[in-house]
Amino acid sequence: MSDEYILELKNITKVFPGVRALDCVSFNLQKGEIHALMGENGAGKSTFIKVITGVHQPEEGEILLDGKTVHFRNPVDAQKAGIAAIYQHVTCYPSLSVAENMFLGHELVAGKIKRLDWKRMYKEADGWLQKLHANFKSDVEMGTLSVAQQQLVEIAKALSMNARIIIMDEPTAALTEHESEELYAITERLRDTGRSVIFISHRMEDTERLASRVTVFRDSKYIGVWNVKDVTRSELVKAMVGREITQMFPKKKVSIGATVLEVSHLGRTGYFRDVSFTVRAGEILALTGLVGAGRTEVCESIYGVTQYDGGYVKLNGKKVRFTHPSEAIAAGFGYLPEDRQKQGLVLQWELSKNITLPALQQVIKKTGFLDVKKENHISCQLCRELMVKTPSVFETASLLSGGNQQKVVVAKLLTTPKKILVLDEPTKGVDVGAKTAIYEIIGNLAEKGYAIILISSEMPEVLGISDRIVVMKDGRVTAEFETAQADQNKILKAAMMEKAGKE
Repeated sequence: MSDEYILELKNITKVFPGVRALDCVSFNLQKGEIHALMGENGAGKSTFIKVITGVHQPEEGEILLDGKTVHFRNPVDAQKAGIAAIYQHVTCYPSLSVAENMFLGHELVAGKIKRLDWKRMYKEADGWLQKLHANFKSDVEMGTLSVAQQQLVEIAKALSMNARIIIMDEPTAALTEHESEELYAITERLRDTGRSVIFISHRMEDTERLASRVTVFRDSKYIGVWNVKDVTRSELVKAMVGREITQMFPKKKVSIGATVLEVSHLGRTGYFRDVSFTVRAGEILALTGLVGAGRTEVCESIYGVTQYDGGYVKLNGKKVRFTHPSEAIAAGFGYLPEDRQKQGLVLQWELSKNITLPALQQVIKKTGFLDVKKENHISCQLCRELMVKTPSVFETASLLSGGNQQKVVVAKLLTTPKKILVLDEPTKGVDVGAKTAIYEIIGNLAEKGYAIILISSEMPEVLGISDRIVVMKDGRVTAEFETAQADQNKILKAAMMEKAGKE
């Protein structure tokens, strides 16, 4: 053990029934260091966090804190030792105030009767928020805050517990570029005050911007550690996926067919107005723009989740208006929502039940009973086609990695005949290997003649797999490009234009 390490894990192994979640992994963290941890979904990163924070106890291996062996029986032990974790999906009580959330579990008390010292808690909470340059007070309800602001509260909570080691799990996954920059600045301030940060991310930008070192896990094993300044992106990708990815965007040449969907002057008061575009068979149309541009809202109105109050939609040349998503599904629409866990999957269900949910008529016998054999056949076939990594279709959806969960949501779209697919941020929160696999799936679907609307905020993705790009800002279309004539600067310029127009 070197004195330079505040935390060191040696040969940690964690086994669950039938699964070796961590296989002899090692990791070390210096004082005042931002150390990135990278790996594909399912590489063991989440289990690793839970071992450090005392949620799980390893079967083998050793944890050293300040050079001394420690055993965390539960999360409270880890908290007392100065370790805190901020998870990708912030867990909070939305109806409670920021201060109540911040001091939950370690409330401040006063007097002989140990009454809650609310005045002091609100004062200290405001103090921590001020140090983090927050633009809100501790008396506001947690549920009124954005994801970025809620993460800020979690950081303040960690500081209020005197955390010396802070673990951040995919903190930028749901943030805008501006919010990510603000988080970077906060993380650097934590480092400059002597705290150590384990920054878990799929994004190369996060690692290159913040970390001094990066450790990679693959298939529950430790692969290696590098100085960030000495390793290339391609080397990190190879370490994470076990092979070189020569083509990140496997775009296929597809003959574009006739117009399938026509959206004309569509409007919904307060959300978007005068939105027009077309999508053709075999075409991938990217809808892009800054967060809040109205892309999702437009597609939800077309799909029948909400109702537009101006303009019209034509499907194969005929006007249609869906008052409910079930009508859109019957007409051949498929919609992959942005939040796969809340809107795309029933996490407690088996994969087979999730996949066949939109196609119950196919798997219900005339007697009214479920045809389990047919359900499993359809699910197995789609899981093989989409290369879903799972022991079986009887696996619970919550146990899959993020990338494989996303593939299951795509599988749901393919259980019934479709003409149009709306894919809302299809690679959000998934690793580089899963991204490439999803891009290949999208290309295969386009080759089969599907008309695809891709909602995405990632410029490389938009430029890499789309045929045509529609840019939106503040609920209006500001530009439209053939992808071959577009570049990142043109798209960003259009995303910030004040007046609508086309180029």
